Order: sequence, then structure tokens, then C-alpha cells
Amino acid sequence: MESSDITPQNYSKELSSFELSVLRFLAEQGLPTEAVLVPVNERLTIFRNLVDVLSRINDQQKPHSIYISKFVAAVASGLFDAALNYLWDETILELRKRVSTYDISFFYDNAVNSPEKRKNLKDETDLHKINDSELIEGAKTIALISDIGYNNLNNIRFMRNWVSAAHPNQNKITGLQLIAWLEICIIEVISLPLSNGTIAIQKFLTNIKKNILLEEEARKIAAFFLELTPEQTNNFASGLFGIYTRIDTTSQTKQNVHRVIPYLWDRVDEQTRQQFGVKYGRFIANNDQAEARLALEFLELVSGKSYIPETLLTVEIDTALDNLINAHRGWDNFSNEPPFSKALNALINDRGEVPLSIRQKYVLGLVEVFLTNGNGVSTNAEAIYLSLVERFNTTEAVIAVLSFNHTTIATKLQQALCQKKYRELLQIMKTKVSAPAVKELINEIEYYKGPLFRLREQSEFKSKVDNMRKIIWDK
Repeated sequence: MESSDITPQNYSKELSSFELSVLRFLAEQGLPTEAVLVPVNERLTIFRNLVDVLSRINDQQKPHSIYISKFVAAVASGLFDAALNYLWDETILELRKRVSTYDISFFYDNAVNSPEKRKNLKDETDLHKINDSELIEGAKTIALISDIGYNNLNNIRFMRNWVSAAHPNQNKITGLQLIAWLEICIIEVISLPLSNGTIAIQKFLTNIKKNILLEEEARKIAAFFLELTPEQTNNFASGLFGIYTRIDTTSQTKQNVHRVIPYLWDRVDEQTRQQFGVKYGRFIANNDQAEARLALEFLELVSGKSYIPETLLTVEIDTALDNLINAHRGWDNFSNEPPFSKALNALINDRGEVPLSIRQKYVLGLVEVFLTNGNGVSTNAEAIYLSLVERFNTTEAVIAVLSFNHTTIATKLQQALCQKKYRELLQIMKTKVSAPAVKELINEIEYYKGPLFRLREQSEFKSKVDNMRKIIWDK
């Protein structure tokens, strides 16, 4: 058949004929034929829109998009769950390519909080050690994808995990859903051009590793720092910390960091500064003497030795949090979370209160696991999460209420179960706070009629969040 003769009517005939052949064979072999293939009309919904959506991929990239071809073949066969798997494979493959060609070390420094895991990640061949959740989180952190793209991809990742062929299930996917997911993956990853800011950071990272920066050049670069958003500033500082504390970094590169970091430090927020101190503590705890010495040098450069944790318990809690969150975001989290939740609970019981340097990370991490993965609860860990949440003090309660303003939590709030658990969290926090402004904010969130994951985008909440932050840091 000539391409000019292809019409939705012809698609319908060909797909119906193919379906009959497949079902006839299954019946002859005594295999199930019901609920195996998606109805032809759902497949036609995709084919009517497919050409327009695929046109967003440039001609140079199409010949390499093998999983898009498999996606189309699975759609034609009526296997939407398999098609979603192939779409996700193409998206992850492209995201890995972008990460590896951008600056792989900078990505690892921002995507991996654990120094223990980070030191085993060298180049692009280690990307398979990063799970999908970490890959998306890290790509968002270094601005390879936008916040909106991150939200959309995490939603598709959730659907891929629970309604695709990745797990046994009988959930249904419609043609409109699948073609929409294809368009999102193409727009947000597969065909997304790098932003000017991302390109500028990439260029700077290349220069700082290869060239000699004089003091005058460092001052000129400081003007570039003023164009960074607060999140970019924090992530960029984390990248420079990572560069400086790697034992294979050249002395010239360290000298370059030495010249530029003082111009950036004043714009780095308190939570990020505290994390540098905690990472130094973890180097000490792990007996990584060379890295610890370099981390101390870095902190001395910015007069930041006050951020070094006073006790080893801070480091232990930080490590336990990383272990728990990694288990929560990984496969088989329902089975893997309980041991790590018990380890964290034991540490908190020993201390009674969470050290200031990791307070925000602790609360946000605990809120993340308390909200579940959106599909179900980790039964043997749920009671521990509830117990720890109920022990939040006033300041921690405010951080928990404001957690909707953080991208990771906001993304979870796309799922019905996570929304339910967040509202449950608000009820618990009501008993923890006394400030009228905080109680008023909780009431407004409870009466908010829009999607909870859009809450942080509403102008009336933004100023309230800023005011609440003042309450947190005045404590």
C-alpha cells in the first residue's frame, strides 16, 4: 500500500485483521484471549495523532530512536503496557546521554548525597548504578529538565511502574493517555534544547577544569553568579565542593575553585552550607582522610568551619536518612524500607532531638516516606513513620507543612494516596503549632480546591511560605 493511501480507515482494517489472526492463534493454543489486546479504536486514537507528535523529534535523532519504533509496534499490536515500557526506556536512554555529554561529575555531585556511593561513580559507564528516580532528580537539579518536566516525568514513571508491563497488572491505559505521555517525553527530554543558563554552567565547568583563572577573570565570573537562581546557586556550589574534594582533581583546578568560590558563597543558603559540614563529617566517619582534608580546606576558604557537626550522631542520622530514602525510591521498596526505618528510629530515640544541621533534610525525608510511593504503604515501616512524625517539634512541624513547596514532595502530590497522606500529616501538625499564621496556613491548605501539586504555584501561598521560613530560621 502506498503511503498516500494510508488513512485511519485503512489502519482500522489492518489492525483488526492482525488482531483476529493473533487471537485465533491464542485460542488454538488454549491460551487466554480476553483482556489481552487493547481495543482497535484506542489504537486508532494514537495513530491519528502519532505523525504530529513524532514530528517534534528532529530528523537526525529519529534513526537512533529504537525504543520509539518498539513503542509504535507495541501500540499497533494492542499492547499498551509494553508500549509504555518502551517509551520509558527511550526517555531514560536519552536522559543518560544528556547527562554524560553535559558534565558527568557535576551530575553525580548533585544527584548523589551519599559520599560513600559517590566515590564509586566515576564516568558514564557507572550511570546504570543510578536508578530512574535519582536520574530524574539529578537532571532536574542541574537544570537538564525543568520543574514542570520533572513533575510530568515522575508521574509517567509512577504509571510505568504500576500500570505497564514492568509489573504484573490488569490496569488499563487509554490511547489518549499514551499519546499524551509520548508527547511529554519528547517535549521535556527527547527533543528539549539546553537552556542558556545550563549551557553557561557547562562552559564554566569546562573552563575551570582546563584553564587557568586569574583573579581578574574570577571577578568577571562573579557577575555570572548573579544571574543564577537560588536553586542553581546551591547546586553550583555543591558541584564546586564535589570538584574540590575529589582526590584526582588537579591542583590548578583547586586553585580555580579557590578564586571563584568566595564570590558565590554569600548567595548559598544555610541548608546547603550545613550539608557541606555534614559531608565533611561523613568523610571523617568513613576514614576517608584525603577527602576529609580537602573538605576542610574548602570550608576554610569560605570561613565555614562552624558548619562542621559537633557530634558523630549527626553523620549517623544523615547516613540513615540517605539509606532510607534510597530504599523508598528504589524497586521493592515495601520490603526494603522497614530495616532502614528501624535504624533511623533507633538513632532518634538515642538523641531525642534532631541536630540543627540536618533538621530540614530529616523532616523532608520523613515526609517523603510518610506520603508513600503513591501505590501503597510499606506496612512494617508505616507505624515507625507515624511515630517519628508525631514527635516533630514546632519548627519541624512548620517545615512539614511547607513541604508542598519542595519539588520532590509537590510531585508526589499528583497521586491520590499521597494527597490523602499529606492531609493526614496536616491534621497531626495542627497539634504541634501555636502560631496563628501557621494555623491559618494549614486551614487554607485544607480548604484549597485545586490540585495539591499546584499549590506552590499559587501567588497567595508564596508570600506565606516566605513568612513561614522566617519563623523556621528565627528558631
